[in-house]
Amino acid sequence: MSRTPLKPVAAAVVAVLALATLLTACGGGPAARSASSSTTAVTVAGSDYLGGAPVYTATAGKLWAGNGLTPRLQSFSTGRDALNAVLGGQAQYGVVGDLPAVSAVLGGRNIKILAALSGFTDWRLLTTKSAAIASFADLKGRRIGLPEGTNVQYALSGMLSRAGLKPGDVTLVNLAPNQVTPSLARGDIDAGLTFPSFYDTTKTTLGTKYRELRYDGYTCRTLLIAGPGADTATSTAVLRTLTAATKTIADKPAAAREAVVAQSGGAVQPAFVNGHFTSYDYAVTLDKPLLQLLLAEGAWAKSTQKLSGTPDRATFLEHIDREPLQNAAPAAVTLPTS
Repeated sequence: MSRTPLKPVAAAVVAVLALATLLTACGGGPAARSASSSTTAVTVAGSDYLGGAPVYTATAGKLWAGNGLTPRLQSFSTGRDALNAVLGGQAQYGVVGDLPAVSAVLGGRNIKILAALSGFTDWRLLTTKSAAIASFADLKGRRIGLPEGTNVQYALSGMLSRAGLKPGDVTLVNLAPNQVTPSLARGDIDAGLTFPSFYDTTKTTLGTKYRELRYDGYTCRTLLIAGPGADTATSTAVLRTLTAATKTIADKPAAAREAVVAQSGGAVQPAFVNGHFTSYDYAVTLDKPLLQLLLAEGAWAKSTQKLSGTPDRATFLEHIDREPLQNAAPAAVTLPTS
């Protein structure tokens, strides 16, 4: 998003989690020269077409070559899968939600956070008229379906906290993102959270039974992470490319939306992209709000996932590599140094 204002991803959380591979390619380890020997091949694993829109805008606009790069794009259904591609050496870079990155850091994995690419806050609790859930306080004692361990579960924690509820006040039902809608339709759960790519489908499926509660208390950041095979010079070129792409998004939003649709290879449709594109803020940054989010999310992940790492400033700052973005766009780095 997990997968997501600012406004996100979220999903988008995350979301817009695709089912098809954009370009099948593998290649871990240090960045390799492309077949033409004039550019460096970089493999980028992604999981969220809207959250990672700068990657696809750069590809459609042929911006990579201007920085000496040839991209090989991989697409996965969740941020965790994209993260695993980086950890397994199939990709040098990953476009993932903040929670997979936090979990990897606290799990002692060798990744570096290079920048946030976007932010998303349009979280929606999906429910039905018959469930009679008019506020988050009405969730007490209810069954809530969601993909556990993702950004949507962290969003739920904020919803519960806002209503003065604790995690134990609800019953979680672990579902795949695409299982939430049919479970609601059958009445197996009282409410559900899933990635933004399933919002419209749920509304259409439930028809007049559909109800939603919106939550803007969590700004999900879509991150660019690097594995151990990424070098500073290549990372700098990647970030220069993506910074240029965000300018394209700001200057030509219609073209950017078309680029996301085209690059998805049919995984997302124009109606979805056009309907949710403005729920995301695009900027390649390393800023103080990002560190604050990592700390808060780290404390939550530590308690819910029983991870071994310590979710403090030193831990996260150790896993943030500011040098490439400082080289590419110095004004975009406002993150504290300690």
